[in-house]
Amino acid sequence: MSQRIILFRGMNTGGVRAPVGEQRAMAEAMGLKNPRTLQASGNLVVESDREPGDIETAVEAEMKRRFDLAISAMVRTPDQWGAVIGANPFVEEAAAHPAKVLAMVMKAGIKDGAVEAAGALAKGGERVEAVGEVLYFWFPNGQAQSAVFKKAGARMLGMGTGRNWSTVLKLAEMAGL
Repeated sequence: MSQRIILFRGMNTGGVRAPVGEQRAMAEAMGLKNPRTLQASGNLVVESDREPGDIETAVEAEMKRRFDLAISAMVRTPDQWGAVIGANPFVEEAAAHPAKVLAMVMKAGIKDGAVEAAGALAKGGERVEAVGEVLYFWFPNGQAQSAVFKKAGARMLGMGTGRNWSTVLKLAEMAGL
């Protein structure tokens, strides 16, 4: 069995909640082994040999059935997660301020013009770069103060979910990287 990292978009934000214990129980009922959650923020690591896309579809359907939540899930293998880490264009910033670097994993690619549109919103040294199907953000003044973070949604960027660099590394550790 291989590890699979499951990221839920919008979980435990804006009133969308499913307790982590129930998320683990759901994963077990679906035949996903050894489910572990990280924080209450929509992160789940499981063991499975199923393809990531199959798990995404099944988890989204089960979240709807079980919790009546229309939540998007993004599933990555350890190799894919290692590539997210290895491609980070903000290595020095992440080492010094991991909470201020964000990796946004996209569900179906980055929208055309997304980097330019987000870059036009950037202020105070903020930067955004795309590598593969991941958007990386540097928020030197924090996400809460960022116009990019406040205004650059799915319509501008594409469907994705972001994790700060501390969470990215904790998920890697949970997946055995």
